[in-house]
Amino acid sequence: MSSNGQESTVVNPLEQGALRRMAHHYHRYGIATVTDLIREDVRKNVRAEADRLLEKYAERRDLRLQTTGYTRRSMSVVQSETIAGNSELVTSIYANPELLGALERIAGEKLHPCPKADEEFLITRQERSGDTHGWHWGDFSFALIWVLQAPPIDIGGMLQCVPHTEWDKSDPRIHQYLVDNPIHTYHFQSGDVYFLRTDTTLHRTVPLREDTTRIILNMTWAGERDLRRELKGDDRWWEDADVPAAAALDD
Repeated sequence: MSSNGQESTVVNPLEQGALRRMAHHYHRYGIATVTDLIREDVRKNVRAEADRLLEKYAERRDLRLQTTGYTRRSMSVVQSETIAGNSELVTSIYANPELLGALERIAGEKLHPCPKADEEFLITRQERSGDTHGWHWGDFSFALIWVLQAPPIDIGGMLQCVPHTEWDKSDPRIHQYLVDNPIHTYHFQSGDVYFLRTDTTLHRTVPLREDTTRIILNMTWAGERDLRRELKGDDRWWEDADVPAAAALDD
């Protein structure tokens, strides 16, 4: 129920024990599956909306990024400002107080609207063999990831995470983190949703083994610490494929 006693248009009512279990997993592993928190009809509507936006506005990206040790980005994207300007559904979900309240209980802190308009939202579609969102962190603390279409596990596209890590854009040390820490791998079904601590969880998607489709919607929020952070590195590849930190693929 919403705070005014009416049924929420976005979230399902969950027992406090369920939220506590999500919070425990989130703080231990940097991630929590929150599919049960989101109404099924909302998840279906978001899938249809993402398909519509991809059909009209998708742009292809194929590059490596210097600030993450030249890990690969290969996918189609719909940019944040395009989503914000053309989807009342996505923007209304992003601002939904019941959803924010539940995510704040899981995070244990307040979520602030993302201070960078180009990072509020992102739709990505991986579609070709080899497509991946290579090892990386986020500039801001929190992301709600809607897995709108997922390939079979044998084809790839799983999420891999190394929690409790730090991003130094001048020296990302990704291979050292992978050697020193266990890598947790997650497979999601189409329609699943997860909540990720993006600034301290090194993560990637396993490259696709063949042509298939993996579609996600990313919603980003900031923590209090992020509001004072000065962003470094001209690496906003989703906004501009030709940013200085981007390098062309050599394979």
